[in-house]
Amino acid sequence: MLRFSILFIVLLLGLFTLEVLQPVQDAVILPFTSVIASISVFLIELFDDGVISAGKIIRDLDSGFAISIEPGCNGVEALIILFAAIFAFPAPLKHKLIGFAIGFFAIQGLNLVRIISLFYMGQWNMTWFNWFHLYLWQALIILDALVVWLIWLRLLPPRPREGGDGGPGERSDDPGRDDGDLATASS
Repeated sequence: MLRFSILFIVLLLGLFTLEVLQPVQDAVILPFTSVIASISVFLIELFDDGVISAGKIIRDLDSGFAISIEPGCNGVEALIILFAAIFAFPAPLKHKLIGFAIGFFAIQGLNLVRIISLFYMGQWNMTWFNWFHLYLWQALIILDALVVWLIWLRLLPPRPREGGDGGPGERSDDPGRDDGDLATASS
């Protein structure tokens, strides 16, 4: 558990620090956010053709209402949390990559629902827009990352413990147990 906690914190600090660097913002985050805006507009246009995107901005042509997808609203922070949790946990790399890929799509899928709902909510009522934007959706996106991680943990195949009989249900990667952190006392 200690190994997981330290690695999780190191990954979080490192990735969040990397994310805020201007070169990373310019080369990765802003283009990624523009793609999210374009996908949002593509989905909106299935039902409403009066919408355009320009970079990270989505605009309704009839009303002129627009939203800008800013840092913190593009799902990157939730992805960083999920990445840190998955890659800090002792599991095979293949399972980590598969878990993160599925989590990426789960988080970004929910984030698209968030962006589109906020786009329409802002045209309807700014009080509700602000409340949903600042409180409800922020919590749901982070909760999505937590749920994906917990499901990923649950679906990991059991690994036999060293010295154990390898029977079903025995795991050496149990987050509540890290054999490397236990000291054995002899009497």
